[in-house]
Formats: sequence, structure tokens, C-alpha cells
Amino acid sequence: MSTTPFDPHRPVAHLRPPRNWINDPNGLAYHDGHYHVCYQYNPHGTDHANMHWGHFRSPDLLSWEPLPIALAPTPGGEDADGCFSGNAVSDGDRMIAFYSAYREDRWSQPVTSAQSHDGGRTFRPRGDLLIPQPPDGCTMYRDPYVWQDGARWRMLVGAALADGRGAALLYESPDLETWTYQGPFCTREPQDVTGTQARTGRGWECPQYLPAGSGRGALITSAWNDHDGPQCVTALVGEERGDDFEAGPPILLDHGPDCYAPALLRAPGDRWLLWGWSWEARDDAWSAAAGWAGVLTLPREITLTDDGGLHQQPAAELLALRGEHTVHATGTTHGPEPVDLGGVGRAFDLTARLEPTGDAGLRLLTTADGSEYLDLRLDPVAGELIVDRDRASLDARARGGAYRMPCPSHQPVDLRVVVDHSIAEIFLSTTGQALTLRCYPTGDGPWRLQAHSAPGARLGYAVDAWELLPLVIKEPSADAVEPEG
Repeated sequence: MSTTPFDPHRPVAHLRPPRNWINDPNGLAYHDGHYHVCYQYNPHGTDHANMHWGHFRSPDLLSWEPLPIALAPTPGGEDADGCFSGNAVSDGDRMIAFYSAYREDRWSQPVTSAQSHDGGRTFRPRGDLLIPQPPDGCTMYRDPYVWQDGARWRMLVGAALADGRGAALLYESPDLETWTYQGPFCTREPQDVTGTQARTGRGWECPQYLPAGSGRGALITSAWNDHDGPQCVTALVGEERGDDFEAGPPILLDHGPDCYAPALLRAPGDRWLLWGWSWEARDDAWSAAAGWAGVLTLPREITLTDDGGLHQQPAAELLALRGEHTVHATGTTHGPEPVDLGGVGRAFDLTARLEPTGDAGLRLLTTADGSEYLDLRLDPVAGELIVDRDRASLDARARGGAYRMPCPSHQPVDLRVVVDHSIAEIFLSTTGQALTLRCYPTGDGPWRLQAHSAPGARLGYAVDAWELLPLVIKEPSADAVEPEG
């Protein structure tokens, strides 16, 4: 792919096109020996407008080929003002994309579709609406998700109901063409997520369903609150009872501030992968000057655990992106003096086993004088991992904040941390929880790691870090070249 000027904040191992705005991952499918990943895409700028579907495919999650834009608005058509979010399925020799048809002159985003018979290189829109009208009582309606269940196909559509409940509405089809409304699959009034400040939302965007066998499953939704409330991703774990889904209390899918609208892909071997959208945490003008905004998270393997939780970890294939082994450090801190563990580059993959007796953790220093840093602190009394980015950028246009994730108390904590220029994804290996955030270091010297402990506390540590190699992005064919923004 054509090179662009060096940008110290542009990730190299996370998927996105060379320029312009992206948001939700869409159209995830395994078809014809390839993983297909589409995404909401503005080919003309760094703002949320002109929504198309960009498209990559890969045989192995490591080498990616840009394909032509999958979906584009049809002037005067049902999707004249945007091809909004949805998903895709593989059915024999065809791929079918289901998506929200956006027009500024209607409040709902009804479902339509497009088909490809050439491995996803081109899609033919159906032209009319697949589901023309939402059910009565909806005040929001968008984002279809289709999956195969035996001989039938099922679809969820995200909704807000007039009585204040968020909902995932269920449809069924024998042939992906004729759809029958079955009623609400799951509804819930806005509800606090225990132990957090998050709520499940007045409406549910981008519903995704992970069936786990014997009727068990997880419903993943992105919280929508009239555009002015907090946005988060929650999961409801439960069991199907006919066409109803009975679930327990909500849990957070990601404990960070910068992951939204995740999408599922059913991979070979009955493995489920998940990508999310990580938006920018910096001033819009800064993104515009850089010429890009938004990135997809790493692909994560996600499983439903026996105790009703969700376990996430980076896809196993990503171990192949580990390059030079740059840090191998074991020991114990003594007193408040930090311990230097070694240098890392701007993109690295780290594992750590930490055993704190009090407040303690790791610090990533990104300036030579140590004035800029990202902190990962353990509080064993509260049973929390705190990721603090208040000092992670000396540029006032970058957002700060400290974010918490529950972790085991008074026992060793195993972490996997992947930092890629301006995105950090932290995984608790034992519990499978995740936290995603963006930060924008200004230091242009080498980065280094330290172990820290508060006065009176000690930290036992075993830390290894590897250089994170870039994804291989193939040169696009002539018909896949992006228009200039």
C-alpha cells in the first residue's frame, strides 16, 4: 500500500485504511477461505459523514488485502444518506450484507441488503427495503445482525421502545429473503452495571448474539442515550426460552472509555472473534490535521464461561506479530524507588505477572525526563486495576482520566498489554476482562518501563515485552484505491 508520512500516533498492528474517518466494524464473515472485515467509512474526510462500507479481507488475520468499497449510498435511493451498520453472512457461493439504510427524511434506519458472488469484491444492492417498517412502539430502529441457527436464519435489530426500554427485536427467515417478526428477543429498562458508572442505555445499538449451545448465549449491545449520555458496551448472559432471551444482570464488555460497537465473526472451528471501534480521544482538529480518525481494535477470541462471564483475549494468530524480545525482567521492588525494567518501542506486546502487597504497578514513560507516562496500578485492597492516562500526553488536546477494571485481590495478577502508538488494550488473563483506551504521547525519544510501588508496599514482577510487528497490508488493486479525501 502506498506509504503515508510518518505519524507517531498511527497504529501499525490495528486495522484501518490509510486515510479518513472510520467507525463501527461491519460485515464480519468468514467466506471462501478469508476473514472479511468491513467498517463504517467516510472516503472524503475525517468526520462522521458520507457513510460507506470499507472492506479488507485476510487468510490469516495477519496479511490484509484492501478490497473495493463494499457499499456506497445510492443517490435518491433508500440508503441515499448513508449505508449504516449491519453484518454479513456466508451462504454457499454468496456473501450477503445486511445493513441500515439511512435517509435524513425518516427517523428509522430500516433493513436492506446487498449480495456478492465474487468473494466480496463487488456487492449488488437489492435496491428496495428488506424490512420496510419497524414494529409499532419503536423510537429507534437500526443495526441488523443475522446468524444461522440450524435450518433457519435469525436476525436481531437494535431498538429503543416508546416506554423507555432498550430492545433487541427478533426476526426469522428460511431463506434470507422473507423475514417474519417474532417479537422482542430481549428488553430492559436502563440499568446500572454493578460496580461501575455505566448503564445499559435507553436504546440498544449494534446488537450481537453469541450462541454457546444448549440454549445459552450472550447478547452484546452498545448503549445509546439520546446522544448525550455515557456510551459503553454491555453483555447480557442467559438462556433462550423459545423466542425470548432470559438474562442475568449486565456486565461490561470493555472497561475502558474508547471501545464501542463491537461486532462478532464466527470463525472456523466454532471460534468466535470480536472487533470493536476505538474512537479518537483527542481534539477533532488534531485528527483532521493528521488526516485520519478511528481504528479497529485487535481481533479478540471471545468465549462464554461456565460461571456466566465472557472471556476475551487477543486472537492466537497475533502471537506471530511478536518481534524482538526487548524486555525480560523479574524481581521485587523495595521501597518507593522505581525499578527500570528496560526499553520498549512505540508498539509492543507485553505479558506480566504482578504480586503486589499494596498499591503498585507498571509505568510506561514516554519522555526522557519522565514527565509523561501511562500508569497501570493495582489496588489489592479494592481488587482493581487502574489505568491512568492523566499524564499520558503533555498535549492538552488529548483526553485524560483514570479507568478501573476488577481484578483478583491478594493473589498474583496476570496481564497481557498491547500498546500500538496511540491505542492500548489491556487484558486480565485470569478473568478474561478487557480495557481499551487511547493516548497520544508527545515524547520522541525511546520509551521505557518501570515497576513502581507505594511507600510500605512491594511488587513482585515478571515482565516480558516484544516488539509488535506491523500488519502486512497488500497493495490495493486499481479498483480498490480510495478517492482522495
